Amino acid sequence: MKAILQDLKSGNLEVCEIPSPELRPGGVLVQTLFSAISAGTEQMKLETAEKSLLGKALARPDQVRAVLEVAQAEGVAAAYRKVKSRLESLSPLGYSSAGVVRAVGDGVNDLRPGDRVACGGAGYANHAEINFIPRNLVARVPQGVSMEAASLTTIGAIAMQGLRQAALHLGESVAVIGAGLVGLVAIQLAKASGCRVLALDVDLARVEFASHFGAHLALLSNDPQSLAAVRHFSPFGIDAAVITAASPSAEPLELATTLLRDRGRVIVVGDIQMGVERRSLYDKELSVALSRSYGPGRYDTNYEEKGIDYPIGYVRWTERRNMEAFLDLLATGSIELGALTRQQCAVEDAASAYALIREKKAYTIILRYSVEQDEPRVTESRSVTSPGSSGRCPTSVNISCIGAGGFARSVIFPRLASIAGAKLFGVASSSGYSAESAFRSCSFVKTSTAPDIFDDPQADAVFILSRHDTHARYVAQGLAADKAVFCEKPLCINRTELASIVCEYDRQLLAGSAPFLMVGFNRRFAPLTTKIRDFFAECVEPMMVHIRINAGQLAREHWAHEDGGRVVGEVCHFVDLARSLVNSPIETVWAKALPDCLAYNRDNLVANLSFEDGSMANIVYVANGDKAVPKEFVEVFSGGSTARLDDFRVLELVRNGRTHKFKSRRDKGHQCELELTVEAICRSGSAPIPFKELVEVTEATFRIAEAVGIPLEPSVEPESIVQSA
Repeated sequence: MKAILQDLKSGNLEVCEIPSPELRPGGVLVQTLFSAISAGTEQMKLETAEKSLLGKALARPDQVRAVLEVAQAEGVAAAYRKVKSRLESLSPLGYSSAGVVRAVGDGVNDLRPGDRVACGGAGYANHAEINFIPRNLVARVPQGVSMEAASLTTIGAIAMQGLRQAALHLGESVAVIGAGLVGLVAIQLAKASGCRVLALDVDLARVEFASHFGAHLALLSNDPQSLAAVRHFSPFGIDAAVITAASPSAEPLELATTLLRDRGRVIVVGDIQMGVERRSLYDKELSVALSRSYGPGRYDTNYEEKGIDYPIGYVRWTERRNMEAFLDLLATGSIELGALTRQQCAVEDAASAYALIREKKAYTIILRYSVEQDEPRVTESRSVTSPGSSGRCPTSVNISCIGAGGFARSVIFPRLASIAGAKLFGVASSSGYSAESAFRSCSFVKTSTAPDIFDDPQADAVFILSRHDTHARYVAQGLAADKAVFCEKPLCINRTELASIVCEYDRQLLAGSAPFLMVGFNRRFAPLTTKIRDFFAECVEPMMVHIRINAGQLAREHWAHEDGGRVVGEVCHFVDLARSLVNSPIETVWAKALPDCLAYNRDNLVANLSFEDGSMANIVYVANGDKAVPKEFVEVFSGGSTARLDDFRVLELVRNGRTHKFKSRRDKGHQCELELTVEAICRSGSAPIPFKELVEVTEATFRIAEAVGIPLEPSVEPESIVQSA
């Protein structure tokens, strides 16, 4: 499919052919008919991308701080890889479109293929022929509403939310400061609400257009005579001011304080500075509020991605309800956007469209998409070279990857590319955008889709590097397709999924196949971990293992808290590390967490493991520590000897009063793990970690999660899973 992508390093735009997005539960695939270019938001994104590296840094000091933290914690090389991976990414543009539903995911019951819909959301309603849209970002288009007008629905919802924040009443006067795209829509919405509308802008052409578009009075904001005209328009002052302008200064807000009546209201929609003198607000006791995009639900992953709606009795106007209300106003003729939809161009000519936006010759340009067939076109795999022979061979392996996020591009792909015999073959991602980035920057042979990867006879191995909630499904599909499967941790997120993997693995065994499944528990393969194991190889008494992880706090809404949280997603690493060091099956599990609070999400815990040989391990995982303290610390005691590993940088082995010290460049075992995996696949050998051990570690991790109050799905007894494995 065609999509408009921006190179984050150079800022260049390109219309690319990329794989179609994957249909996922809770949303729909929409074939785009029209999408609207937002002059303000997209222009700002373009300008940021075109800046030099220093300019980008000055524009985003928050990201600079994040990079410095990575450099401090993981080293300069790791920080460089992350920055390089980010800059070599291709980013989609757009957030407001309209099209036709082509496929409906599980959990969506009120939409059908063929429905006309308006779509919203950056990262979802992109300038692309086909988009996956979560249910709460889709609104059905009423009969009689043109799809061109419907493509402006998200912009309309932004303007509508700003007016709702202003709490306007019939007959009140409202000033719309900034007569750009959102401002023009706000003018019509305010007029339709029975308000008297004043429009102000620094551009004379925009002022004149605002007057034609419905403003009762339109004025130049920097004209000294405008203030007198406003007094005549509303002798007591303006009731409310909605600032839709974008400005690096606080001038729009200062203008609003001048125009407003006593106890008037200011609503900030646009990106402006807020530094006004206290007295200008205090003297009139003005209220200032910000409008967050297009309504309640915005930036809430539970609402936008999981489809959990707010009860209408408590939240009347959500993101989706604002979109629906805007479409209803279009259907009744209360607002008319024909003047904004006249400038159109085909998506193939996007470069010229953005040029017009840059030159401020258009408020918006509506992009048209050709529809050549009833079903969405699925992009054929793009290949730059002819691959070698199909099937596993003794010297090389074609590796296809599902998932191409930051970790995959900065950690996994470069290491795979350095391994003799490993060929980066196909790459797929849920949206197709990150797959295209990896195709270009990591020298994959072709882009693809997940189903095509499993069906491709030339793909010997599938590496699953996607979000945690997809792992089990892809693992089962890979095993069923007789592929060698590498899955980045965790293997799965609940026992139901674990049972399905065990079932498929056993089915392959019964069919006479030799299933290959490896999980990315890299720390057991670190060079210093290997030295610890060798150091205690001759000890016959049980071990005492202590592992402390100073993980750091994550925002409450971070995705890592979902699907079993950081216990299932991260603590599994250290359960496996302990299992590897002791080299005996886990027997019992006990765990307890500090009380949950707003700052943490059961991320401060102690877990104790006992092993069949009598060994014990203690795992302390904390999020409430200081970042200056190294992240990981391991101590092992046995047979009068001690090993101390500090953040995989320094290892001390102590025996008979003598200390041997070893240093590493914080090698956590990724390279060795991948080399052993590729070698095993090439020679049709067993995975570096036995399957039964993978199941054992996963089950022990689930027990920790349940002990600290993280709910999983105990639909299958753990004993039956382990016995089956």
